[in-house]
Amino acid sequence: MSTLFSPITLGTRTLNNRIVIAPMCQYSADQGRATDWHLIHLGHLALSGAGLMFIEATAVAPEGRISPDDLGLWSDETEAALARVLQSVRTYSSIPLALQLAHAGRKASTAVPWAGGQHLAPASGGWQTLAPSALPFDTTDTPPLALDETGLQRIRNDFVAATQRAQRLGVDVIELHAAHGYLLHQFLSPLSNARGDRYGGSPANRMRFPLEVFDAVRAAVPTDTPVGIRISATDWVDGGWDIEQSVAFARELQRRGCAFIDVSSGGLSPLQQIPVEPGYQVPFAERIRRETGLPTIAVGLITEPGQAETIASSGQADMVALARGMLYDPRWPWHAAAELGAQVEAPKQYWRSQPREFKNLFKPG
Repeated sequence: MSTLFSPITLGTRTLNNRIVIAPMCQYSADQGRATDWHLIHLGHLALSGAGLMFIEATAVAPEGRISPDDLGLWSDETEAALARVLQSVRTYSSIPLALQLAHAGRKASTAVPWAGGQHLAPASGGWQTLAPSALPFDTTDTPPLALDETGLQRIRNDFVAATQRAQRLGVDVIELHAAHGYLLHQFLSPLSNARGDRYGGSPANRMRFPLEVFDAVRAAVPTDTPVGIRISATDWVDGGWDIEQSVAFARELQRRGCAFIDVSSGGLSPLQQIPVEPGYQVPFAERIRRETGLPTIAVGLITEPGQAETIASSGQADMVALARGMLYDPRWPWHAAAELGAQVEAPKQYWRSQPREFKNLFKPG
């Protein structure tokens, strides 16, 4: 019996297996509005047989977008555009849907990756960015404005409003993006947070705003709706955020009813030194799971079915998320099920495609 293909429960939602489609920015929205690209992209991934599908990082405010073409959920227009996409997806797939709510902070206002990904100054089609402190990500970037109390309250409200819109859209799972150097991560790390008030200095103070946002989002949805968080377990820079602080942060989240923690790393500083290799972030997920008991999602260069099965069966993490690997092979769960002797849901229109040697591979989706 494959552990990877065994069910797991988040809140009141039971996932058919432990394969997660990670949130992946598409940079294909129109003023924050989902487009036909999202319909095609999410539509075909929804037929993959994965246990949970994340919609990409979704900005809670226009200035929180990474690029001008990021997906957003801050207005009736952005909500209606995403509703159209999700309604079509749900017509043909029962895959549970998760939404990652995000604010890019000082890493906002950049060109899309295929146009170079460079910072866009306000005079070049960008906008003024916001951050815990007026410290730019790169020395050539326009410095961000340090958020005051009014700005912090506005952003908390933006996360809550986007959460309420996600609820109306029928999203099953909510995740806060506190990783990869974006706003909530910027508050956590001493490399980007030089504040002298109650939101800066000690680890407890640096955790305060992300925890306030989590509390506000948690309170905005029914108790049985899973609310989780994605973190960078380390900045990979001396003197920055690290795994010990991540464990302490996870304990605080657990006390507040966090349903899971999605464990990534890096992204806060261009000085990071990351020893990239298959599964290089899995030990962080394993340690947080072991020391806190929180369900974890492992990510990072997980590409092979056997590798994913070992992570799940050995207790290194509860779920395994794939990003680039899923883009390259949108039927990865089918192929993993065949290799591991498991079954996977598939649409009836595709039942004829299963190879003879895997005649019991598919089950109704």
